[in-house]
Amino acid sequence: MHTLSVSKLTSKSQATIPGRVRRQLGLKAGDSVAFKLKGGLVCLQKARPVDHVFASAVEATLKDEWDSEHDERAYRDL
Repeated sequence: MHTLSVSKLTSKSQATIPGRVRRQLGLKAGDSVAFKLKGGLVCLQKARPVDHVFASAVEATLKDEWDSEHDERAYRDL
């Protein structure tokens, strides 16, 4: 991995993503970014949108499957 650009943190711990990096990632105003840590390094990537319909369907399935009194007793101390 090589360094493309450098940015300085503001007093609010904010940093500007340099234009060169924004162009390579295809970032524009309003986009979300994801930060990943790996071995002391931070990787920045364009965040993918969540399919809210799919996520809601999965949540409902897991809630029905894993939200019983038996589960509550079994996992209470974790």
